[in-house]
Amino acid sequence: MMQFTETPLPPLHQIITPISNPTMNRNRPWPGFPTSKSLGSFGDANCMEQLLVHCVNAIESNDATLSQQILWVLNNIAPPDGDSNQRLTCAFLRALIARAAKSGTCKLLAAMENAHCNLAIDTHKFSIIELASFVDLTPWHRFGYTAANAAILEAVEGYLVIHIVDLSLTHCMQIPTLVDAIANRFEVPPLIKLTVAGATEDVPPLLDLSYEELGSKLVNFARSRNIIMEFRVIPSSYADGFSSFIEQLRVQHLVYAESGEALVINCHMMLHYIPEETLSGIPSTNSNTYSYESSSSSMSFRTMFLKSLRSLDPTLVVLVDEDADLTSNNLVCRLRSAFNYLWIPYDTVDTFLPRGSRQRQWYEADICWKIENVIAHEGPQRVERLEPKCRWIQRMRNANFRGISFADDAISEVKTMLDEHAAGWGLKKEDDDIVLTWKGHNVVFASAWLPA
Repeated sequence: MMQFTETPLPPLHQIITPISNPTMNRNRPWPGFPTSKSLGSFGDANCMEQLLVHCVNAIESNDATLSQQILWVLNNIAPPDGDSNQRLTCAFLRALIARAAKSGTCKLLAAMENAHCNLAIDTHKFSIIELASFVDLTPWHRFGYTAANAAILEAVEGYLVIHIVDLSLTHCMQIPTLVDAIANRFEVPPLIKLTVAGATEDVPPLLDLSYEELGSKLVNFARSRNIIMEFRVIPSSYADGFSSFIEQLRVQHLVYAESGEALVINCHMMLHYIPEETLSGIPSTNSNTYSYESSSSSMSFRTMFLKSLRSLDPTLVVLVDEDADLTSNNLVCRLRSAFNYLWIPYDTVDTFLPRGSRQRQWYEADICWKIENVIAHEGPQRVERLEPKCRWIQRMRNANFRGISFADDAISEVKTMLDEHAAGWGLKKEDDDIVLTWKGHNVVFASAWLPA
């Protein structure tokens, strides 16, 4: 298990010797570097993290020579096909190169860019079958599916019409299991209305078919379980806090509110893409430019979104997301937080996917995309803005929701699901919420909410 402690790294002059004459040692990648053999002691996670921090400081202070030197050291100790620590560091290395190249800090990055000849991340477009199999490989998403479905089943007991609003990163992969459970549980099959936010932005995992085609497949699957399903997709953007989606949803809900249907809002790892900063004024319809301000000055999009959900008076809201904080405007803080969270997927992948497999390439490409977005981008382009569980709980309470506990049956189902995976996965209960852990570290949380 990786232990992250603040072990101080030796001063940089002990790693990289000063450059006294730029014409010396021309046969080395850059003058003043130690040989690869002398780098072995810097291969543990703490030293790699500290080297990354040194590199960030060099890039941000516009020190092209020093940043290139540290990048070269990292390139030697973090091969892309190494162990989990090395692959994690390699992903951060690529992200730092992308940031430096974009900012123009390091104009002499040609050699490094050639070493990483294709810095573009090749994210795979999944077929439905591939994506379904992909999310089943690990509890990362299955944990949230299992907990949410159990809470939904309990909340909609006795309703003849169930309206599910699915805000999910994984393109409705949770829905077939929920439909199956409803078909098995209810004697009189309810009508299921499924409304999906079809985000216009490309965030992994990517799907190789349209939402209309996806909806047709889901409707046919429900029919095979003797359930009638109505499917609707609303083109949406998380950049504006799903404002148009909420408005259309409000109109749709007003039409059917008197019928007594259950309204379930299922939020699965999607809400952290809503900007957490306050935007100074709503943009005009032909403008994509936003002005960022402190979120303390007025209401943020996340706050507005949750208050809008509350105004719909839903039967249940389920919120599942990754338990980390990637919101800092300080790049070093953000890098440390990301490094101390995103080691987990690299560590877990060794337990279920062999090296060289296509699925492993897809899996790690998605993590690389996340790391690059966190490190190399700023402003509206930096969309990976995870917030920890404690902050989402406060947001939900401020929006006038109250948390409810997951039933013993739900917790038992989650435990049974975890038994199908590697021994490092665990479950813990924190007040009303449940948390997926890997070797004792928080990974994903699941929470259920009712209007207060």
